[in-house]
Amino acid sequence: MRIIKEKTLIDLVVSKKYSTATESLKAWIFEVRKADWGNSGQLKAKYRNASIIGNKRVVFNIKGNDFRLIADVEYELKLVFIVWFGTHEEYNKIDAKTIRYEK
Repeated sequence: MRIIKEKTLIDLVVSKKYSTATESLKAWIFEVRKADWGNSGQLKAKYRNASIIGNKRVVFNIKGNDFRLIADVEYELKLVFIVWFGTHEEYNKIDAKTIRYEK
């Protein structure tokens, strides 16, 4: 899978606010780059704790459940678009179904 906005995500995570997620996020990126999901069932087989929202939106737990990452997955195109990243507490204040990527 190809990750879109990976550099933006890395830049955000290495900031002081999210630095404790750095190693866990690097592991997630490594795994996702190697993945070849054809559908949400295949994704769930690897990430059982991921939440599938709709036909392409997925919420991943990062570093146990300390952080959340929202992505849109285009299975046919083999693309993962990073939409949002933050703490579990910040996640509870947003609507994962409607949030959009902001620069």
